Amino acid sequence: MNQFKRMMMVSLSISAFFISASTHTYAYNDDVKNEKTASQLKYIDTKTIPYNKSFKNTKIGGLSGISYDAKSKKWLMISDDRSEENPARFYEAQINYNKHKFNKVKFTQMHFLTQPNGTKYPSKTSFKKHQHDVVADPESIRIDPLNHKRLLYTSEGDRELGFNPFIRTAARNGTFISNLQIHTPIKMGHQNKHGFRNNLALEGSSFSENGKYIWTSMEAPLLQDDQLPTIKSSAKTRLTKYNRQGDVISEKPYNLDPISKKPGKNKDAENGIAEILTLNKKELLVLERASVQDKNNNFKNYIRIYKIDSTSGTDTKNIKSLQKNHVTPVKKQLIANLNAQDIGHIDNIEGMSFGPKLPNGHDSLVLISDNNFNQKQQTNLTAFEIKP
Repeated sequence: MNQFKRMMMVSLSISAFFISASTHTYAYNDDVKNEKTASQLKYIDTKTIPYNKSFKNTKIGGLSGISYDAKSKKWLMISDDRSEENPARFYEAQINYNKHKFNKVKFTQMHFLTQPNGTKYPSKTSFKKHQHDVVADPESIRIDPLNHKRLLYTSEGDRELGFNPFIRTAARNGTFISNLQIHTPIKMGHQNKHGFRNNLALEGSSFSENGKYIWTSMEAPLLQDDQLPTIKSSAKTRLTKYNRQGDVISEKPYNLDPISKKPGKNKDAENGIAEILTLNKKELLVLERASVQDKNNNFKNYIRIYKIDSTSGTDTKNIKSLQKNHVTPVKKQLIANLNAQDIGHIDNIEGMSFGPKLPNGHDSLVLISDNNFNQKQQTNLTAFEIKP
């Protein structure tokens, strides 16, 4: 082989290496480019759904969860009605907005959720124990990213009636498919010393970025884990990661903020996780909502959205009581304090979902508030641009 040919071959080999490296670098950068990130939220607009609005002979209210299906471009909204106004249900809707305002919110379908026996969920006063009925308190809804014909939803349970919280999957028409076993420390214990607190239980859910796992969040600490947060002290609650068979993969403690403001004398105040949302492989968004009652019985809501690192903190999946063990909470970073933004009235926000991308390529985020079927409260949809 002469020197010229050898130099040519070396040159071609080096060129091939750089072409290959460049190709792989491009693919890697493309993955990074498509990964969701968030540094802050920019307010777009709020749309209020009238209090007296009805659809398909049901009362629209109690909307505590929201999920967007990019395939069908439909939105799902679940009501936390315990079958008192109408049987437990969720709605489909078309929601259209741009980077400036909402253009349209139109309800298109309503579906009742059904129990394993095929019947609708009963109310607290109508359930029959011998028929294995369960009273549902639906809180979070998510479209299955691996099968868009299915959805997942959670229920908070009811200690007084003897019902544990649950995680269930259903068809897109609400028909029951399966039940996921919840983590044992969450379940009710004897003498009211272990398990979830009533109405402060499974509030949030989110599929992992690849759809293989399911994250859930407890609104407040388990009885054996910590006291409730006060204006002076924070409190630890749990974020749990399940596989699709219901096995606990990992669990992390989350440190709730102290309550934002002192309530009126002998009045109520609380703070807890209202919803969670997977951002990327490592990070989740966590929506903390505090409600504080003043001396005139009016409630003010304080909403903060944090970004947390799910790989940080102690894995507590084998720990029965956080109070009896030294644990490190996940790292959290504030990306939005809604009370510090000029967005008008802030109601009882309980749901959170990504929406379609905006024209500038940024992700959008939509929050929904639960009016508790109370004429003094509002059902609001609030849209934000996510700054990457």
